[in-house]
Amino acid sequence: MSDQEDFNYKNIDDLIHSRIRLAIMSILVSTESPEFKHLKEKVGTTDGNLSSHLSKLEKAGYLEVNKQFIKKKPITYYNITEKGREAFEAYVEQLEKFLKL
Repeated sequence: MSDQEDFNYKNIDDLIHSRIRLAIMSILVSTESPEFKHLKEKVGTTDGNLSSHLSKLEKAGYLEVNKQFIKKKPITYYNITEKGREAFEAYVEQLEKFLKL
């Protein structure tokens, strides 16, 4: 079966396909434990918008949240889960199939 026959746009993960969530997942795949501030700077969105997208990814089990206090200041770190990594890899694979059409 060719890649063209394997591709089905319905197989693209809608949760990751959002521009902001795709950016978040891309950063999580390539950066170990980025903090909220780093994600906000890289994604270029508001605190509330970023929080909303992070919550959706956390609820899906794609990322884990680690909150710590450093010098009495709260710092939130994020890590991609194995489920999130597998979902991201599957997403990229589907896009590659699409690009080969």
